[in-house]
Amino acid sequence: MTSAAIGRVAQAVWGRPTSRRPAPQSAAGLGAGGMDSQARLSQNRSPGGSGIRDGLPTRTARSRPDFGYHGPVNLRDLKYILAVAETRHFGRAAERCFVSQPTLSGQIKKLEDELGVVIFERTNRSVEITPVGAAILAHARLALEQAEAIEQVARAHQDPFAGPLRVGAIPTLSPYLMPLILLPLRQTYPKLKLVLSEEITDLLLGRLMRHEIDAALLATAVDEHDLDPWPLFDEPFWLAHPVNHPLVQRAEISARDLEEIDLLLLADGHCLAKQVMELCHLEERPQRGEMADLRASSLETLLQLVRAGFGCTLIPALAVREGRGNDDGLITRPLTHLPNAYRRISLVFRKSFPRRQTLAALAELIRRQLPPSVRPLPPPAEAHPAPGLIDSKTDPQWGSPYS
Repeated sequence: MTSAAIGRVAQAVWGRPTSRRPAPQSAAGLGAGGMDSQARLSQNRSPGGSGIRDGLPTRTARSRPDFGYHGPVNLRDLKYILAVAETRHFGRAAERCFVSQPTLSGQIKKLEDELGVVIFERTNRSVEITPVGAAILAHARLALEQAEAIEQVARAHQDPFAGPLRVGAIPTLSPYLMPLILLPLRQTYPKLKLVLSEEITDLLLGRLMRHEIDAALLATAVDEHDLDPWPLFDEPFWLAHPVNHPLVQRAEISARDLEEIDLLLLADGHCLAKQVMELCHLEERPQRGEMADLRASSLETLLQLVRAGFGCTLIPALAVREGRGNDDGLITRPLTHLPNAYRRISLVFRKSFPRRQTLAALAELIRRQLPPSVRPLPPPAEAHPAPGLIDSKTDPQWGSPYS
């Protein structure tokens, strides 16, 4: 409904004008055909100052309501303001939207003029969101979500296994899981384009909530009520230690062994570091000396430190390569007597995401490609696998993953 139509309905219902602001006289405030609000009022006015037009009473220019907005809000402008809100920088927002900064700034200023509000407070050093801007941005996110949902529904109706599927994965999983599934995924669904991003958990959750990705492969529980997790598999931890470490003499690794050895950890921000600390009770015995300063940003760097004799570490089962042993400078061993030494990998997505059939197919394909060192979990009732993707290892009759 146009602003003029809204105004006529308001007059018919209330019989009086609402408060209005002066209409902008700049080019940004011109409506269709370059006509400003005062010209439209003059054209709409009947010779006697009042009358009937389009079946509704009209009033003079002085009393006629003007809601101040004379153009449609388009999705492009909503994407522009969301980009500025997320980057807090007009230049970076323009790069994200693939337009020049003057173009983006001009469109946002035009939108502000047409709405009659200021969305962003601009200074030479910062961009801040005004209170009314925050409210507008919340509706902008919903509008873009619904627009995306329309496209997704149409695409899913045509072919749910065609087009892009944006999936994020944590760095301690992606390098080891993706080589297992990429080729089978391409062979099974040749029209599906997997768009992969690799980041830590907090960043992936933020991108998921901002609709920048469709799903994420995570190793931690999710508390967001707008998200759904589908458990995929439990991945046991393995111990990696140097070839000349005293643990070589132990036939089995116990919980007490883990509490007594020097453990190397990933840098803060990686969920694996927190999981290892909880398992080995490291929070109860803070690390001191050089061990407190040794943190790696990747599992491969961590294993290089182990090879060099700086300590031991725990790694997920998928990161254990075949043939890694004494000649590689380190030894990897399963923690068979520690049933709680594992992490649960889940596929997490927004509850509003319409292509659940596509996600169910991806989840089932992942379960099919897992090696024996991990424990696949049966799919939840609402995750119906695609035809032809049923595997005996993930059937409920296969039993508990801990049996």
